[in-house]
Amino acid sequence: MHDWTPDLSTSTKPRYLALADRIALDMQSGRLVAGDRLPAQRSLAAKLGIDFTTVARGYGEAQKRGLVEARQGQGTFVLSAQRAAARPETIQPARAHGDDTDLSMNLPPEPENPELIARMRAGWDALGQDIIPMLRYRSFGGGTRDKEAALHWLARRDLAPAIEQLYVTPGAHAALLGILSALAKPGDVLLSENLTYPGVRAVAALVGVELHGLPMDAEGIVPEAFAEACERLSPKALYLNPTLQNPTNLTISLARRHAIIEIARKYGVALIEDDAYGFIAQGTPPPLAALAPDLTWYVASLAKCIGAGLRTAYVIVPENRSAWAFASAVRSAAVMASPITMALATRWIEDGTADAVLRAVRAETEERQKLAHRILAHQRLEGDPDSFNIWLSLPEGWTRSAFVGHMRSTGVGIVPSDAFTVSGTPPEAVRICLGGPASRSTVERALECAAHALEALPAAVTSFL
Repeated sequence: MHDWTPDLSTSTKPRYLALADRIALDMQSGRLVAGDRLPAQRSLAAKLGIDFTTVARGYGEAQKRGLVEARQGQGTFVLSAQRAAARPETIQPARAHGDDTDLSMNLPPEPENPELIARMRAGWDALGQDIIPMLRYRSFGGGTRDKEAALHWLARRDLAPAIEQLYVTPGAHAALLGILSALAKPGDVLLSENLTYPGVRAVAALVGVELHGLPMDAEGIVPEAFAEACERLSPKALYLNPTLQNPTNLTISLARRHAIIEIARKYGVALIEDDAYGFIAQGTPPPLAALAPDLTWYVASLAKCIGAGLRTAYVIVPENRSAWAFASAVRSAAVMASPITMALATRWIEDGTADAVLRAVRAETEERQKLAHRILAHQRLEGDPDSFNIWLSLPEGWTRSAFVGHMRSTGVGIVPSDAFTVSGTPPEAVRICLGGPASRSTVERALECAAHALEALPAAVTSFL
């Protein structure tokens, strides 16, 4: 029904809620029936004289209530009355924050395939057969079965450490805390990319280590800047996220990896490799830990390739002696990795469920990246088919604070560059995440809101919706 024009004048609610309410009421009256296609968002916005983002948010609210569904590349369609339960007395306004679209967390898209979900549940149910032993304390670092599963998982990254060098930890944050505690004392220097993962900034601050950022080019950190920093600052370690770097999506080239290793070896600087996205990426150079195992502390979390709720990460230490201080620090902070989540991760690796989840994550991530590059085709963005986010450099006239504020006013949360910048003035850029619990249609709607805003100057886009 392309000529549907809702009357919002009688409602005192915000216009996006009034629009969702009107859809429900017109469904009840029969003015809208199952299968009707609602007007395109831009054309309805023009007809009503309101902002595009208001219509987009109204359609999104209607979808959350089960009134309509968005079909990829086709539009928004009315559902049946039975599915929608569209009675006026059931219409509820959106909660103040709970219904916002959070595109600020870099998470993998969640599985939607019923067969895959059933397979994941079967693994969970099987743990119940042995639940009592998993309620006990376990030895730090994981048991033999957990480590063997970890070795199997790590082999896809060409890593084959001695089992004594491998530890199972309760997530990457605990691992980084243990590594920095083992390598440095308060006041020591840690180097990183100048745009880096906020988690390492937090851990460095907790340990009392001074974090210094290094400039980057298209291949990674600039070797000359790394060497100069080694001469001037005598750093204890260099932290890198070398594959699908968070937030820029940059992958350090093989030649640059060798150059970094050469400089690190010359100055006796340890390498901390956060390989959070290495298992998602395909066709990338080998990890630093495969090229220089004697220098590299390697961290591989399952948060990005399976799910953050597992809180499981695999750590490879350079040699056995260096593991003592690391193990002591992690044990003091977290005692051990949860036997329950560790057992679930091990089972999923052993029975192939982890591989199935990984394939599903890759496939959905690629589709969402295609969406982002299509909708934001005229903008300066960095993405990758295997990445959960895009790094968007804002056009002239927009500041990061203004853009983040505008997107928040439309119910979409994104992250400004300030969160990632180690030193200097943050660039006018933002990170927009494409995964997590948000459906593909929700991500599409959020990207369309962003594209619409970026086509105009901030003053031309109302934030009072």
